[in-house]
Amino acid sequence: MSANAFDVVVLGEVLLEVATDQPVAQGVPARIGISGDALNVAAAAARAGARVGLTAVLTDDALGAAVADRVAELGVSTDLLRFRPGQQGVYLVHSDPEGERAFAYARRHSAGSTLAPEDLDRSALSSAGAVAASGIACAVSESAHAAVLTAARLARRFVFDPNHRPSLATAEAAAAVLSELAPLADLVTPSHPGETAALLGSATPLGAARRLLAAGARRVAVTCGAEGVQLATADEETWIDAVPAPAVVDQTGAGDAFLGTLTARLVLGDPFAEAARLAAAVASLSVGGRGGTGLLPTLEQARAHAAHAARAGGDR
Repeated sequence: MSANAFDVVVLGEVLLEVATDQPVAQGVPARIGISGDALNVAAAAARAGARVGLTAVLTDDALGAAVADRVAELGVSTDLLRFRPGQQGVYLVHSDPEGERAFAYARRHSAGSTLAPEDLDRSALSSAGAVAASGIACAVSESAHAAVLTAARLARRFVFDPNHRPSLATAEAAAAVLSELAPLADLVTPSHPGETAALLGSATPLGAARRLLAAGARRVAVTCGAEGVQLATADEETWIDAVPAPAVVDQTGAGDAFLGTLTARLVLGDPFAEAARLAAAVASLSVGGRGGTGLLPTLEQARAHAAHAARAGGDR
């Protein structure tokens, strides 16, 4: 795929997922998957109709090749991947019957964390409809943080998900990154109440959105879990009700599915609120599968699900 052919480019680290239905212990059966927020976002954007490239560093071995195969299987271009010696980042996740999760990571000094500005295809970034990255990518290493900042400055439309992980960065460090990137962002998607309180000092979704707009972000979507999403621009504030999930198996990647869908549909021309409603429907369906990309609905399925929810009740 040519460098100027991407609607969306996503930056970040791809991880090997080892998932269990029981707490990890000797003899507990596990499933191997390939996940990580960057891949989840990219896959959702591709399923939403966008031409997507993933910028990430993989190991230059059979495992890296298997990860690349999965990237391609999800409809995401592998043209922007980089390969080098190193260890593959891994996480273990235990999901209970309600879909709640407990994580353990082995990612320090992973190949993925070596992402650096030198790994970027600047032409692809500057010509893409949107470039998306998260606070996780900024937290895994100084070089990856520099890569995200470089990409944000090159992008015509930069999308940033704070995605704060206390195990990777303090709240103070994550807040500083958000403050640095918000003025460069077309869209910022913090979660409430965790990130809005810890990173923005706001007790309400709307208050957090207004603070980010004042900081220079053009649009904000504050995700509020099972409640809904608070949208805000300089001209309009809209509440989008959450779409009830038909089944909850595993909540891994629901926020990523929302972000990828929202980014793709904005690039493809959907109005902000319409794109957010569709993204909420995708997130609602995604929790019915296992793993970050275990269930990605088609665009037709997502639209039907969103329409059904709209008939059941309206937004505020």
